[in-house]
Amino acid sequence: MRVERVLITGGRGKTGRRLASRLTAAGIDVVTGTRIPVGPKDRRFDWADPASASAFEGCDAVYLVAPTDRTDHLAVMQPLLREAMRQGVRRFVLLSSSLLDPGGPMMGEVHAWLAESAPDWAVLRPSWFMQNFSEGPHAATIREERVIYSATGTGRVGFIDAEDIAASAAATLVVQTPLNSDIVLTGPDALSYDDVAATISTAIGRPVRHLSLDPAALTDRFVKQGLPPDYARTLADLDLDIAAGAEDYTTQGVAQLTGRPATSFRAFANGVIETWK
Repeated sequence: MRVERVLITGGRGKTGRRLASRLTAAGIDVVTGTRIPVGPKDRRFDWADPASASAFEGCDAVYLVAPTDRTDHLAVMQPLLREAMRQGVRRFVLLSSSLLDPGGPMMGEVHAWLAESAPDWAVLRPSWFMQNFSEGPHAATIREERVIYSATGTGRVGFIDAEDIAASAAATLVVQTPLNSDIVLTGPDALSYDDVAATISTAIGRPVRHLSLDPAALTDRFVKQGLPPDYARTLADLDLDIAAGAEDYTTQGVAQLTGRPATSFRAFANGVIETWK
C-alpha cells in the first residue's frame, strides 16, 4: 500500500508531534487532528464530536490516539472509525499500551475491534514513556521537590523514549506490507523507579528520590492534577500491575520496526537535563 496522506490524531501529544516531523521529513503529507486548529495543516478533531469525521477526508492512513479524559474508548471511537473506513481510510495504527491486551479495557477494546474490522491495521503497545519524567507531572516534582511519586514499589519497567515510538509508528504507517498485528515496544532495560531516580540524580548532579505511595494516595494526587476520578483510579491500578511485575521485561520491537536499537534511559536523561533545572 502506498501512503500519501496521514491524519495524526492527538497531533499535539508526545508521540503525535514527533511522528508528524518524521513523516513530513519523509515526504508524506501530514494533517493534524486537534481540538483547537491553529495551522494550515490542522483539522478540528474531537472523538466526542461526530462532525470530526470530516478530518479523515483524503487520508490514506490514520494514527489513532485515544481520548485521555475517559475510559470507554471503543464506545466513543467506533463511530468515527467506521466513518473513516467509509471515506476510504485503509490503514489504522493505534497507540495502545503494553499492559492492555486485545479485548481488554480502554484501548484493548479498540485493538480487538480493529483486528476484526479494519482492512489494514497495527497496534503499537509501548511501555511507559521516558518523557513522563521530562514533560509530564513527574517533571514538576523532580524540579520542585526532587521527588518521583508512584505506587510501583520496586517493580521494574522497560521505559521507552517517545522518539522511538514515533519512529516505530512512522515505519508502520509507510511500510508496503500491512502489519495486521500488534507489537510491544520497550526500551533496552527494565528499571525500577528507584533506578530512574538514581539515573536522573547522576545526570543533574543533585539527589532525586522515589516515594512509593499507596494506590488511594496516588489516585488523589492524579485527581488534584485534574484527571477524572475513574481515569485516575485506572492509572493508579496500572502502577499496581507494575509493582506486581507485569512490566518487568524488554522486547526488540523498536529494532524490529526501525532497524536500530531503542534508546537507553541514561542517554535520554543526559539529553533532557535542562528540563529538571
